[in-house]
Amino acid sequence: MPEAQLPTTIRWGAIAKVVCLIALLIAANILARDYMEVLHFPIRPGNEDAVHRTIMVSATLYALLLAVPFVPGAEIGVGLLVMLGPPIALLVYLCTVIGLSLSFVLGRLIPLSVLVRFTKDIKLERTSNLLKAIEPLSKKQRLSYLTEKAPKRFMPLLLRYRYLALAVALNIPGNYLIGGGGGIALFAGVSRLYSVPGYLITIVLSVAPVPLAVLLFGTGFLSAQS
Repeated sequence: MPEAQLPTTIRWGAIAKVVCLIALLIAANILARDYMEVLHFPIRPGNEDAVHRTIMVSATLYALLLAVPFVPGAEIGVGLLVMLGPPIALLVYLCTVIGLSLSFVLGRLIPLSVLVRFTKDIKLERTSNLLKAIEPLSKKQRLSYLTEKAPKRFMPLLLRYRYLALAVALNIPGNYLIGGGGGIALFAGVSRLYSVPGYLITIVLSVAPVPLAVLLFGTGFLSAQS
């Protein structure tokens, strides 16, 4: 009898995990939406302290939301830049690097065995088998294995130039559809294909253009896009 009930138990457990994950993502997106509305606060003589506190809280919240997969964190950063201009550019840049680093570190800390069980629970058998196969491999062996198993047209090239592919993915408009900055960084950490120094250099360079442009030329081009 227990054996007969086991599949049902697994199925409901998998459903509960997926529902919880979706609920967390929805909550994060609602928080991001409300956060964007809060950004439109008045700046006038006499409320400098309140503005400073709001900016620091907003920057911290931005870094945390950016680390969450499928949350449009880049849009929040752009909102801060449009609202406050060049003086906030360096802070937004630093928070962007911090947020993407948090996701990457979290991905590195997640044991692949946990992902193997999770993907198996939700019936992603091929993904589960792939993760199980690469789990014991070193980074070099893992890269070789994935290159061999990947579709021959594009994936080997993307794996070979994975740092460039990461930089491009982080700067694609609407990348929240493929996980956003947080999801992309999380996957980079989970994959164990990126060294920590190589990843940090990539994000430090790849997220710099917009804040640097705002710092040098103002927010005119951002206002035109929004």
